[in-house]
Amino acid sequence: MIDLRSDTVTRPSDAMRDAARDAAVGDDVYREDPTVDELQERVADVLGTEAALFVPSGTMGNQVAGRTHTERGQEVLCERESHIYKWELAGLAQHAQVQPRTLDGDHRGVVAPEQVREGYVEADGHRAGTGLLTLENTHNSKGGTAIAPERIAETAAAAHDLGVPVHLDGARLFNAAAAHDVPAAEFVAPVDTVMCCLSKGLGAPVGSVLAGPDSFVEAARRNRKLLGGGMRQAGMIAAPGLEALDNRDRLTEDHRRAERLAAGLDRIDGLSVDAPETNIVIVETDRPAEAFLDDCAAAGVQGVPFDDHVVRFCTHWDVDDDDVDAAIAAVERAV
Repeated sequence: MIDLRSDTVTRPSDAMRDAARDAAVGDDVYREDPTVDELQERVADVLGTEAALFVPSGTMGNQVAGRTHTERGQEVLCERESHIYKWELAGLAQHAQVQPRTLDGDHRGVVAPEQVREGYVEADGHRAGTGLLTLENTHNSKGGTAIAPERIAETAAAAHDLGVPVHLDGARLFNAAAAHDVPAAEFVAPVDTVMCCLSKGLGAPVGSVLAGPDSFVEAARRNRKLLGGGMRQAGMIAAPGLEALDNRDRLTEDHRRAERLAAGLDRIDGLSVDAPETNIVIVETDRPAEAFLDDCAAAGVQGVPFDDHVVRFCTHWDVDDDDVDAAIAAVERAV
């Protein structure tokens, strides 16, 4: 079975397994785990931030950010199809106790500066006001679109002009950096905080990192504890994350294979596929998505439904060129 459901299904490398076994550990709640400290320092250096905080998942990282940035009852501006709004179990409402105000980004999920200005609410005696803007890069629901750093910067500037902080959901930030061939720090520089995942394209078995100013990370540490993310000998999972950071350069291979997959699927009658920007391939099918995927699975390839007639396939480091060709043939048989 060729598993193209997500880049989260990867199996850790032998180097990651060895690193987990041999990691120097301590109790991270007491800030005594040297491997966690090393990971946090290295990610902060890569992203150009003052500090970073290791968290179990990207969702927790986003939720900790939402809670740390805001006061209860405030509004959070977010793109209508964004992960933090659509796929995190209404966590902003449950954990941060804030009200999402959605903005309709363009076909690539880009939120324009004027939309931020129009969506902004000033605090007064009747309204709690806008407390945060969240952006996403790459944008998952829009097909892994890689938003250029200058687009992030101009939208973030509009929020900052209004006194609103900006959090970037960078679950696949390193894919965006690879697609634009610029350092990840360029995407991070215009925003206040960022979350990036180690367990997607980079291949770590678990873990994400929330990064930003020292004072923010210190406050976020308390909220991580509140949400159950205070971990003990976490060096055993941080060590594979250090190995994963060395995989940033190979993300272009996933992007190349996604292009190959998209081109092959687009030649199949009944399917329509746009050229992908990163490692996510969005396929429109004239059949119901669930029935189409059932037949694909029977033929030997897995994907996930994205809409009634839309499915997603995702390339990753467990998929080589032969797998891509086999996946195309399997989908053709399914159709």
